[in-house]
Amino acid sequence: MAALFRRIISTTKAPAAIGPYSQAVVVDRTMYISGQLGMDPASGQLVEGGVQAQTRQALVNMGEILKAAGCSYENSERNFSRIVPFVLTFVQNLFVHLISSCFFLSSVSAVVKTTVLLADMNDFVKVNDVYKQFFSSSFPARAAYQVAALPRVSISQRPWLMCADSRLRAL
Repeated sequence: MAALFRRIISTTKAPAAIGPYSQAVVVDRTMYISGQLGMDPASGQLVEGGVQAQTRQALVNMGEILKAAGCSYENSERNFSRIVPFVLTFVQNLFVHLISSCFFLSSVSAVVKTTVLLADMNDFVKVNDVYKQFFSSSFPARAAYQVAALPRVSISQRPWLMCADSRLRAL
C-alpha cells in the first residue's frame, strides 16, 4: 500500500482556527474542510447585518479556503478526487450540510446535497436569498430542520449556520 499524501490547507483570507484543528486538510485526493464562522478574517469579529450578511461572509470564507487549495464552488483546479467534510459556520441560527462530488468532468455546480438546521425556521428565506447567489444553477438536493440548540453559540444570543461535507467537481 502506498504512503498517504497529507497536506494542511491554511489561508489568512479566512478566519484562523479557534481550536486545535486546521482550516482544511488534504489526504491523497480528498480534502477535508473545517468549520468557518461568518466573521471578517481581518477583524476577527462577526460581520454586522444579520443572518444574510453572516451567511454571505461564511460562504466567502469557505470559498477562500477552497481557493487556497486551488478549488472553488464550481470546479477544482487541483487533482483532488473528492473534497469532503466541508464545515462552514455562520453565526446565524442554522447549520448547512453540503455534499458533492469531484469528477473532473463537468462545470456545473459541484455541491449535490445540503442540510440546513435552523434555530428559527423563519430565517430560512433569508438564508435562501444569499444561498442562491453562491449556488446559481444545478441546485443541490436539500433538507431543512429546526433544532433546539447548536454547538458553541447560545441560540438566544446568536443564531448560526454550518456547512459540512462538500465535494467539488472539476472542469
